[in-house]
Amino acid sequence: MTKLKPETTLTNAFPKNRKALIGFVTAGDPSFEQSVAEILTLAQAGTDIIEIGIPFSDPVADGPVIQAADLRAFAAGMTTERVFELVTAVRQKSQVPLALLVYLNNVFKYGYERFFKRCAELQIGGLIIPDLPAEERAEVLPFAQKYGRALIPLVAPTSGKRIPQVVAGTSGFVYAVSSMGVTGTREEIKTNLTKMLAQIRQATDLPIAVGFGIHTAKQAADVAAIADGVIVGSAIVQLIAAKDETVSDKLDHYVRELKAAIN
Repeated sequence: MTKLKPETTLTNAFPKNRKALIGFVTAGDPSFEQSVAEILTLAQAGTDIIEIGIPFSDPVADGPVIQAADLRAFAAGMTTERVFELVTAVRQKSQVPLALLVYLNNVFKYGYERFFKRCAELQIGGLIIPDLPAEERAEVLPFAQKYGRALIPLVAPTSGKRIPQVVAGTSGFVYAVSSMGVTGTREEIKTNLTKMLAQIRQATDLPIAVGFGIHTAKQAADVAAIADGVIVGSAIVQLIAAKDETVSDKLDHYVRELKAAIN
């Protein structure tokens, strides 16, 4: 297996001449085997970074679509250890940059040292931990630094003056939350993203990807015009939830449509 560079793998997925597309799937939804196939389909269709969600019982940042995906994954027997087995299966066929979306309790229960070591072994570029505030990041940051994994910060529309603190000590890229509330598709993004992204750029040189609510090609294109990347999650999870026999073809078509729109 060809080794990837550590956290810089994520940053390098944002080439200067085009915009990056980041796709999200819930690990194990609807099954281990199908989840591996979904990730490989997204990679082959041109997704630049794939964000894999570790199912959690109380996902405070996630809306009904991803909550339902978590329940399906639990029913299929998904655990934190099984997520790492899933990534192992993906890595046998693809070197696509990966990030994990994980709630802190899962990392704590697994063991900080052990968790980050496994991420390094499997070339997982970084972690998004929605319930880890900047004030408590010191508990995790030493392990991220030891194993060269990125801690990807979430900047919300309400972060304002706290943005420098939120992005301090982080790497990979900045996850800019487009809207208040939880994940889910939205017909309109009301946040002043231009102002928000300007504030982020004053605080860090990391590339910025915008997520929460984006699901149409037009929305993706509008966001890509001002950001370095676009994150699409719930719309992908909804396609998977339909249990259509042609889900792979639909995922491939959807990703290619988004890629064309943002570039």
